[in-house]
Amino acid sequence: MIREVILDTETTGLSVTDGDRITEIGCVEVIDKKLTGRTYHTYVNPEREVSDRAAEISGLTFEFLKDYGTFKEVFQEFLEFIRDDKLVIHNATFDTGFLNHELSIVGSDSIAPSRVIDTLSMAREKYPGSPATLDALCRKFNIDRSMRTKHGALIDARLLAEVYIEMSVEIVQKSIFADVGNNRNNGKNNITKKVTIPERIFFPNTEEIVAHREFLTAFEDPIWNKFDGS
Repeated sequence: MIREVILDTETTGLSVTDGDRITEIGCVEVIDKKLTGRTYHTYVNPEREVSDRAAEISGLTFEFLKDYGTFKEVFQEFLEFIRDDKLVIHNATFDTGFLNHELSIVGSDSIAPSRVIDTLSMAREKYPGSPATLDALCRKFNIDRSMRTKHGALIDARLLAEVYIEMSVEIVQKSIFADVGNNRNNGKNNITKKVTIPERIFFPNTEEIVAHREFLTAFEDPIWNKFDGS
């Protein structure tokens, strides 16, 4: 069983060095590349004003957020949800930069780059030259994003989960077809040998016929009883 957590955040602005903080965290659980329905979501009191641009994008203001818990008050629940599993994030450098900054403030261990899958890098590698935004990838895979009137951490995590699953399926399919192609081109060693089964040229004896009839009685309403043989 492979558990992965699709993660997204919203923030007061674009720069940790300018003092910007996290305002929302959304997580979606995926096991073996399937949505389980389990999620984690919280708004976060950033203890500072939200920039006009960030408020326009997310719809979140400090007036709305001030009554929620600070990161210090919510981070334990967040860590309990993500555990030590892989994190799937779009433009991961941005989100992990903010998360690790917040974790350092509360004295917790940072998120190691080795446990993060960046779907932005993944998309750019798979589809070079094509737009790799979350909206563009949703359009590519015909994923309904009508609920995304604003950027919301949980909404975006749910959309990203669907995108990630679609991209993962494509990778698996490509690998399978590549293996099939290689097997076809590897010469005689991969040619399937034809197995000849000797023809039965004798009739069943009485004991075999009785055993066969007893075996058939185990079937309820068998299909061969629906025909009269005409």
